[in-house]
Amino acid sequence: MKSLMINGKSHPIDVDEAMPLLWFLRDRLEYTGTKYGCGLGVCGACIVQVDGQATRSCITPVSAIAGRSVTTIEGLSENGDHPLQKAWIENKVPQCGYCQAGQIMNAASFLASNPAPTSEEIDGAMQGNICRCGTYQRIKKAVADAASEMNANTSTTRNKEA
Repeated sequence: MKSLMINGKSHPIDVDEAMPLLWFLRDRLEYTGTKYGCGLGVCGACIVQVDGQATRSCITPVSAIAGRSVTTIEGLSENGDHPLQKAWIENKVPQCGYCQAGQIMNAASFLASNPAPTSEEIDGAMQGNICRCGTYQRIKKAVADAASEMNANTSTTRNKEA
């Protein structure tokens, strides 16, 4: 039987392989942090990471990612203290909160590949996520703040290793 590694745990794919990953996560595994938004892969509320890449789970069938590693918002940080999660709170990003998991997971993938983004690069990376409340400026600041913190932590770690 095919399986998926989700947040570090193996789960058999015991559903119709055409089932979208979103529903497998929410209905089968009860990882409800990932949200249903549009169902068309347009809004970004359903973004998770598949092998570290931002992936829209509402349009990704479980069969397409068998054997791969999935990280949901629940698996991003054991204690909810990822630099993005902390920056989200410090910048008072959430209003209704509905898009936040998808926003954070997209930003985490982006920062993993671009740890020192420019303002324009943040805009480009985050434009595929819709925020109903319009907190785009706070989202942008939170991503920039998280990048700064992550870079400071990396520099501190490098200095300790030297």
